[in-house]
Amino acid sequence: MTAKIIDGKEIAAEIRKEITAGVEALLADGGPHPGLATVLVGDNPASHTYVRAKRKACAEVGIESFGHELPADASQAEVEKLVSELNADSAVHGILVQLPLPAGLDEEAILKAISIEKDVDGFHPLNIGRLAQKGREPLFVPCTPAGCLVLLRKAGAKLEGANAVVVGRSNIVGMPAALLLVKENATVTICHSKTTDLPGVCRRADILIAAIGRARMIRGDWIKPGAYVIDVGTNRIDDPTTKSGYRQVGDVDFDEAMEVAGAITPSPGGVGPMTITLLLQNTLRSASRMRP
Repeated sequence: MTAKIIDGKEIAAEIRKEITAGVEALLADGGPHPGLATVLVGDNPASHTYVRAKRKACAEVGIESFGHELPADASQAEVEKLVSELNADSAVHGILVQLPLPAGLDEEAILKAISIEKDVDGFHPLNIGRLAQKGREPLFVPCTPAGCLVLLRKAGAKLEGANAVVVGRSNIVGMPAALLLVKENATVTICHSKTTDLPGVCRRADILIAAIGRARMIRGDWIKPGAYVIDVGTNRIDDPTTKSGYRQVGDVDFDEAMEVAGAITPSPGGVGPMTITLLLQNTLRSASRMRP
């Protein structure tokens, strides 16, 4: 068996065309120009790269972007004051505080300070709480987990009644991904470093989401034949044949998994493109909700 490749770049490109058309339609109908504000605290190189990519993506679909940078020694009060100002700014329809924040800042308090109606990253405690409750719907869902489900649907996975396994329990990916699968009526197992017989648990999965942050941890013989595999991992490994001296691999051993899975995302080129795309989609939705 050779798995079908779930092409995140292609799927994201299709959705971005829809977003561009949605922005144009909103403006033509007299609605507001969607605007996304990013808050970057400190000098983490990866965070700066992510924020630049988000601002570039905004420009490509016609969304305004507002960049705000604070030094690494910014106080809790300074960060929360900036968030408060953005909450009050009618030109801003989405606020993204780039994580991780420097040590010493209260991440939960800062995320809680974001207006729930502008929480396009989906990490406000109220949005996460609604996601966890039966019969409640969050205004916004975290973008990476939401992207995982879009990829599964596009690949033809049947979610209802599926046996789903999520490897990893982070607040950013693992836990919300599991909650989204529960809402789709899948039977969900969340695995972590203390899970007994992790390979055995994975082998029972019709749907496997790997978000553990360890290069090639999930081996081919851990995968049920025909399973849908979503690899969230972005790990650098040494590779002297490349100009940079390293390359990116996922949490799944891609070559081995290709021989067993029914469908699989590559890394890079799978989940990554979906994350920013759904952030743009959430920003458009927010602007549409806030129209006069």
